[in-house]
Amino acid sequence: MILFDLKCRAGHVFEAWFRDGAAFEAQQASNEIGCPICGETRVSKAPMAPHIAKSRGEAGQLGNGEGNLAGELVKELERLCRHIESTAEYVGEKFPEEARRIESGKSERRDIYGEASESETQALLDEGVEVLRVPWVRRRHHS
Repeated sequence: MILFDLKCRAGHVFEAWFRDGAAFEAQQASNEIGCPICGETRVSKAPMAPHIAKSRGEAGQLGNGEGNLAGELVKELERLCRHIESTAEYVGEKFPEEARRIESGKSERRDIYGEASESETQALLDEGVEVLRVPWVRRRHHS
């Protein structure tokens, strides 16, 4: 996985994770990357400073400590997931069907979340249904 700083045409800078550089290029070319602030899909890489580990110990901590990039990212994803759970209706595996029903006006317009495969998500996007894939984080239980 690789983290890029991105910038939309409106000037907002944000971070996004990609499998590799080719995945970024493909998603950028098909306007699949949206600015989380304004929704603009025309984005480019913003200048960024690489993170260099100060010691072997620091490099080995990725994802399992506070104060490192992966740990902070997990915290933000957990916060986003809690927000979605508290403000949207869970529709489970019926997500693609219900998203289409809402888009067509057959169901009440409301925020929903649920399960959809990558191909189902792409089909919705191809049909003009606005959806966003969120990497769901299982909450860690702290004692």
